Amino acid sequence: MKKVSKSPKETAEIAKTFIEKILKDKKNNDSATVVCLSGDLGAGKTVFAQGIAKHLGVKNKVASPTFVIYKKYSLKSKKHKFLYHMDAYRLKNEKELLNLGWKEIIADKKHLIFIEWPENVNKIIPSHARFICISADKNNHRILELK
Repeated sequence: MKKVSKSPKETAEIAKTFIEKILKDKKNNDSATVVCLSGDLGAGKTVFAQGIAKHLGVKNKVASPTFVIYKKYSLKSKKHKFLYHMDAYRLKNEKELLNLGWKEIIADKKHLIFIEWPENVNKIIPSHARFICISADKNNHRILELK
């Protein structure tokens, strides 16, 4: 599915539609729901994650976790207890994410994980992960490819 966003507000609406579809999905009930966000710096990965968090009722300010690697937010959803917003931009390899408890985080089916820069740790991304690629067109609109 491909969508075009002309503003951060539209990106948040696309994110809302996407997460509603995921929450209805019955697949992969044995482990965490993982969504990979790819795109250049400034493409809108964090804006997309902010839209998800807001829709799911996260009251905290959701900022890029580039320097802390990940942030964890409580959810009031029946299907998911925590939202993990992760950023692998600064990671050199998969081992660094494994050292942060990656296996335990993805093992819990109550976890909803959004990871930016998944290509930096692609060897440990689960096969059931969903992918969103965000790019800018010549008008600086965002093209979101949801897979």
